[in-house]
Amino acid sequence: MYMSRTPEIRTEDSLFQPARIGDIEVANRIVMAPLTRNRAGEGNVPNELNLKYYAQRAGAGLIVTEATQVSAQAQGYANTPGLHTPEQVAAWKKITDAVHEKGGRIVVQIWHTGRMSHTSFQPDGKAPLAPSAIRADAKTYVPGEGFIDTSVPREITQAEIAVVVDDFRQTARRALEAGFDGIEIHGAHGYLLDSFLRDGSNHRTDNYGGSIENRARLLLEVVAATSAEIGGGRVGVRLSPVSPVNDSSESAPQPLFNYVVEQLNKFSLAYLHVVEGHTGGPRDNAPFDYEALHQRFDGAWLVNNGYDRMMARQAIASGHGDLVAFGRAFITNPDLVHRLQHNLPLNVPFEDAPLYGGVGEHGYTDYPALTEA
Repeated sequence: MYMSRTPEIRTEDSLFQPARIGDIEVANRIVMAPLTRNRAGEGNVPNELNLKYYAQRAGAGLIVTEATQVSAQAQGYANTPGLHTPEQVAAWKKITDAVHEKGGRIVVQIWHTGRMSHTSFQPDGKAPLAPSAIRADAKTYVPGEGFIDTSVPREITQAEIAVVVDDFRQTARRALEAGFDGIEIHGAHGYLLDSFLRDGSNHRTDNYGGSIENRARLLLEVVAATSAEIGGGRVGVRLSPVSPVNDSSESAPQPLFNYVVEQLNKFSLAYLHVVEGHTGGPRDNAPFDYEALHQRFDGAWLVNNGYDRMMARQAIASGHGDLVAFGRAFITNPDLVHRLQHNLPLNVPFEDAPLYGGVGEHGYTDYPALTEA
């Protein structure tokens, strides 16, 4: 089922060759990383511009969508899409159909932002949920107010934990109804599942806190529920062992993530998506043995953070990774796979276009492919 990591059967051109990721066949090993763009419509429903944006990038071996809420309570940012209402499911179905018509494959990244939220996004204006009532030293954008501090969260109860697990399970089922090829569980970057993992944000004294085994419990329960619902071969998980974004901190990341990956390997998952280093920043911000994780996992290994053409080709040839994620390069180059394969220049980002939010096509769907340039 899984990709071989035997280096001698790989060449640098294997980056552009078909592969199998769990139950998903892909045309190449280049992955479009999840990219929050804050452009969903009213009701956090994807719109026609979102459809155009993803369809333009269907040349990726696999598209991982922007992070998508599993419930209204899971929201932490403005204009991020959901997958918990019939309208959202129907809108995503149009997008997956468009990607499939172009021969692409697409999975939806699903998340609960946890303490990375604000009361203005929460049903009835309640405090966001977190493992412990510790505010993240971070900000979020609230329309009409700008960037403001995240709210002080409240400690989630065990009854509420069970609801969150079921929200992920139901969203996995809705993902297939919406035509996705699978899901990616967002277990990184200080959001709810990641904040449970880390001793900097999890000060609980029940069976979801304290030991590594307890802190990993929620993530593993979510993976178990979603895998049982749609099959492990259609489930991926994203981890960011040493990235400090969103006030993430952990005193002993190596034993924590060694354990997490050992346990995740029991579910026969499609892939693990590992952010190496500081998300969007230096790859060597903290010492960490990623190969120790890799050796604990039998599925496809997706590497991410700062990869260029040369690094990606070498990662595949050496067996360091089975897939390589590209983020910002996909924002500016809808035909990125073609450009990488033929070593062609990349578009320069527009100076007057926002990365997050915005209205209309500029900076979103108007970056030209080479045939349009």
